[in-house]
Amino acid sequence: MTPDFWRGKRVLITGHTGFKGSWLALWLAKCDAQVIGYSLDPPSSPNLYESARVSDCLTSIKGDLNDLDLLTKTIEKYTPQFIFHLAAQSLVRQSYYDPVETYMTNVMGTVHLFEAVRRTKSVRVVVNITSDKCYENMGYDRGYNENDPMGGHDPYSSSKGCSELVAAAYHNSFFQSSINNNNPVALASVRAGNVIGGGDWAKDRLIPDIVTSFINKKPVEIRNPNAIRPWQYVLEPLGGYLLLAEKLWENGSEYGGGWNFGPEDKEGLSVINILESMAKLWGSGATWNIQPGNHPHEAQYLRLDCSKARTKIGWETRWNIYDGLAATVDWYRDFAKNSDTHELCLSQIDQFMSSSTYETKKN
Repeated sequence: MTPDFWRGKRVLITGHTGFKGSWLALWLAKCDAQVIGYSLDPPSSPNLYESARVSDCLTSIKGDLNDLDLLTKTIEKYTPQFIFHLAAQSLVRQSYYDPVETYMTNVMGTVHLFEAVRRTKSVRVVVNITSDKCYENMGYDRGYNENDPMGGHDPYSSSKGCSELVAAAYHNSFFQSSINNNNPVALASVRAGNVIGGGDWAKDRLIPDIVTSFINKKPVEIRNPNAIRPWQYVLEPLGGYLLLAEKLWENGSEYGGGWNFGPEDKEGLSVINILESMAKLWGSGATWNIQPGNHPHEAQYLRLDCSKARTKIGWETRWNIYDGLAATVDWYRDFAKNSDTHELCLSQIDQFMSSSTYETKKN
């Protein structure tokens, strides 16, 4: 991404109080963009939004995605040129407990956002953020590419596949310049892997479970130690989204449609590998137990084929999984010491943008 490109640009982020939304807001504000956030309250306590004082660098609107009138009024008032749509119910296990809320947020919330964009005139670029789990997991050894079918075993994955279909329908029916010459909108939909980084406190997610246990000097309870996931540091996909948004601004719907921003194949590690690496980085007091019994179905390892992003827009990963884990552990260790996490986030953004490896802090 090009920091100077974003200076003065008006950007709306839905879900700005969430983990990825907070990191994106901090990065854009650091580039002197005018950031507007639209979201409900932070989804956990503690949370990155409050601990990193994200509210200091943007205009925050508290609102529900399914409130079409408020969404429309917000866009009309603040006239964003870009929208990054991150607001979602983002947990697989939660989707089993409340599938209705999952579909309402992830599917109808997306519909309402696109309708609000259709009713207004300022927006030129929309980046719809979904998940690698949007793909129908067929157990392929190869990476899934943007032409593979949507699907999903659980309500969360299914809802993300539905969101992708909604985005494709709006892209084809309403937003292209050949259809709407007066107000064309370049719409792309992006998929990433399992994101890690400082400030994630979501329930039933591996990294928050690990660091919460480490901080409290309690054993981590692990459900699926041999499960393999496509782990990637949070700034990796966010950098891809920003780079793609620049291309959409410059070239319009030529860069629309689906895009994968996942890690290298070798970054797929098992849960126990992640836990052992974090325990070594953390030091004393890091222990764990394997939970017995049955647990809700979670998809087997699903790899993304990211050759389209690499060849067409020149996106490349900067940090390997071990760099990302080191940065993550540094963040949570500083948080436990009541350090200034706002400055820590900005420092990690600086280091990510300027280097190919993470320099582990001396403790």
